[in-house]
Amino acid sequence: MAEAVGGRAEQLRSSGLRPGWTTGACATAAATAAYTALLTGEFPDPVTITLPKGQQPAFALAGEELEERRSAMAAVVKDAGDDPDVTHGAVVRATVRPAAAGSGVLFRAGSGVGTVTKAGLPLAVGEPAINPVPRQMMRDAVAAVAARHGGTGDVTIEISIDDGAEIARSTWNPRLGILGGLSVLGTTGIVVPYSCSAWIDSIRRGVDVARAAGRTHVAGCTGSTSERVAVAEHGLPEDALLDMGDFAGAVLKYLRRHPVERLTIAGGFAKLSKLAAGHLDLHSARSQVDKGFLAALAREGGAGPELAAAVAAANTGLEAVQLCAAAGVPLGDLVARGARATALGVLREAPVAVDVICIDRAGTVVGRAEPLANGQS
Repeated sequence: MAEAVGGRAEQLRSSGLRPGWTTGACATAAATAAYTALLTGEFPDPVTITLPKGQQPAFALAGEELEERRSAMAAVVKDAGDDPDVTHGAVVRATVRPAAAGSGVLFRAGSGVGTVTKAGLPLAVGEPAINPVPRQMMRDAVAAVAARHGGTGDVTIEISIDDGAEIARSTWNPRLGILGGLSVLGTTGIVVPYSCSAWIDSIRRGVDVARAAGRTHVAGCTGSTSERVAVAEHGLPEDALLDMGDFAGAVLKYLRRHPVERLTIAGGFAKLSKLAAGHLDLHSARSQVDKGFLAALAREGGAGPELAAAVAAANTGLEAVQLCAAAGVPLGDLVARGARATALGVLREAPVAVDVICIDRAGTVVGRAEPLANGQS
């Protein structure tokens, strides 16, 4: 039998769970098929796209409509694999229309896709809730289709999701100020199923593989962006990377019994603020960003009453850290230290030094806590 190699891919394989596709990947597939039909008169079915890490999945079309030279619509049904994703089975549609010369790719929110109405998200107020990575995936796909078929690449892409407004009621979108429907999300194009005991088992296997390989430094990462940052910061090999997802507690409790010398925790600021507040399950359905807690940390870092009130009223954790950064208050570092303290509390007497890296959605480091073990100061 082949020896396990560790890392995210090995965790997924060992979990026995089936991955799925993000709404961003589905939207890209639909947009690719629609633009191809607009230029050639024919819809590719299945349609193949290239994901950010180079994978090339194929998607069957669930619907297609063509008005010659005016517009083309293609639809894809989202398959979220074994993840309990509320958008599993949703029909994602892309309608592509020619745009003015030199305009590039423009995005519109169709029925069931939300619009941003509050600050603190990675999109400007008034923009359709199509996140930066899916936008880039669609731009790249449009460029590739244009190169193959002699197009200009100047198009408007309207994404819609059947029953998206209704589905969005089961998400955090209304509270975040994303109104009218769902967000088009995804940083890798792949939905990795986290929310079950099999994923926790895969975390334990990842620790075992790292220890067996003689690794003394591992990284627990909340996602692919934080994993890239951890690798860039520390040069860790694949079998030292633990795809922690939302299960910080699972990593810490297993390392308490099976320690390594050093653990780096890397993740988004909002998720790690939950860890700093004492939560060990970082999933949005089971823990939330506590703006009051962040305001109290900001006051510890020198924020005055006005800034602390602004942090408490912030729309998102990202907005809170941005407000503090502009005022010279190191909220990111304070959250990192708090997350480290929580981690050390769970590790108890285990001889593991912990450092923490907080990032924003783009992968920029916004907070750090240097390595510390219990008993050190």
